[in-house]
Amino acid sequence: MSTLPRQALGVEVIDASKSFGAFRALDGVSIKVKAGTIHALLGENGAGKSTLVKGLVGYGVLDDGQIAADGKEVHIHSPRDAQALGIGMVYQHFTLASGLSVEENLLLARGKMSWKIDWKAERAALTAFMQRMPFRLPLDAPVATLAAGEKQKLEILKQLYLQQRFLILDEPTSVLTPQEADEVLGLMRELTTRGELTVLMITHKFREVMAYADDVTVLRKGRQVGTSAVADTNRDQLAAWMMGTVATQDAPVMAAVSVERVPRKPLDEAAPVRLALRDVSVEDDRGHTAVKHATLSVRAGEILGLAGVSGNGQKELVEALVGQRRVKTGDMQVAGRPYHATRDQMTQRRVFAIPEEPLKNACVGSMSVAQNLALRDFDREPLRRGGWWLDRRALRERAMQRIGEFNVRPPVPERAIGTLSGGNVQRAVLARELGQPVDVLIVANPVFGLDFASVADIHARLMAARDAGAAVLLVSEDLDELLELADRIMVIAEGELVYDTPAARADRAVLGQHMAGHGDTHAQPDARPAEKIKEAIG
Repeated sequence: MSTLPRQALGVEVIDASKSFGAFRALDGVSIKVKAGTIHALLGENGAGKSTLVKGLVGYGVLDDGQIAADGKEVHIHSPRDAQALGIGMVYQHFTLASGLSVEENLLLARGKMSWKIDWKAERAALTAFMQRMPFRLPLDAPVATLAAGEKQKLEILKQLYLQQRFLILDEPTSVLTPQEADEVLGLMRELTTRGELTVLMITHKFREVMAYADDVTVLRKGRQVGTSAVADTNRDQLAAWMMGTVATQDAPVMAAVSVERVPRKPLDEAAPVRLALRDVSVEDDRGHTAVKHATLSVRAGEILGLAGVSGNGQKELVEALVGQRRVKTGDMQVAGRPYHATRDQMTQRRVFAIPEEPLKNACVGSMSVAQNLALRDFDREPLRRGGWWLDRRALRERAMQRIGEFNVRPPVPERAIGTLSGGNVQRAVLARELGQPVDVLIVANPVFGLDFASVADIHARLMAARDAGAAVLLVSEDLDELLELADRIMVIAEGELVYDTPAARADRAVLGQHMAGHGDTHAQPDARPAEKIKEAIG
């Protein structure tokens, strides 16, 4: 169990197909992942990526097709079959026991253990194993104390400890800082170059594909639409394959989305401050201070991006802004007046929100699309008439109008919103929140887990709101998203706002250092201490 795999495993899938009832999830897909390489797998939601890798790890047996490992046909009917071949998977969300130590988690990964553990012998074996690894963690460290990057490394170490020679990585950097992402993928690059590992990487980040992968395959609607050496392709070609369009210089692939991108309006530095926080502190569910003396301002026609690794106070801050959590100290203002995030204040001051996980936090899944679109104003005219009567005809007519404007599919207002895809749920929430004039828009991870076309569409909607004069606070764990959309970026680390810079002059490495809590604010010329922000608020 403690020896390092001697040779990377090559895997080939030939004519793989899988159906769920009448739905064809995979249709004749073939992919060859050469031993000792990193092979990227791209595709929109529903493209068939998950179905394909489940077939490789034994969680969903393929209906048709063959799988070959090192040139020999194999049959994978269960996770045990995959593990016996040396195939393992690191999932997007951690599968660690946070109350246990690193060594205990490694031992748990084995599955079967004797009723009595010889800790001295196990610790000696684990120490020897760790010394041979390209990255190391203290065996006695509690998992709860590890940073996100360290947890991701532990997930990889678990697979190497199990002697896996072929790793499937599912969005491996979604919870990492840029430095942590580069470190983890760099280590994967090192292991593949040494011929000790093969990696199949599911990702939506073109930067990672171009920087670390040897080959790339794109799936769309269950079919394989393109495979290429990374050196022989580019981002536009990959995007065109994903969306089913042809990108050219005159007609870039992004133009295929339903909302056309327009040139960004210049930021008006003299625009009024629409949203302001001064020394705001917020507690989490355990009574600990999650947000510490936050001071910020967002002007009309500005997108302020809030960057940070998950769990650094963003959730609590957004909940305070939308009235789901009390502010412990400090004050909030909208348009220069005190703001307590009540329903009446949000309506009168035109404050709208697009929270993370909209189906969980912004919708009632069992209610219809039309009813969810009316949650803001079901008790007001024109939907409420005569003081008590809900005008269902008006409700449906307005729903049809907004469904059309925001491209919600299927365009059926009576359909339960919980049956829609993630992208269409998000479009429905956008239709409700942006279907009228907006002064302040609070957005949290608006495109997490969505497909390429939905991402482009929703980003265009946010830019349109910004250009129409809304003050937008965009909270995102995706630095690429913030660099693309924001006018200014602030970093939150351990509940504190630690760095502020114009997006046009933002340095990815510097942002990552601050996100990890290692930045020196005073050493950065673009940093704006809280006192300067307070001056801007007045």
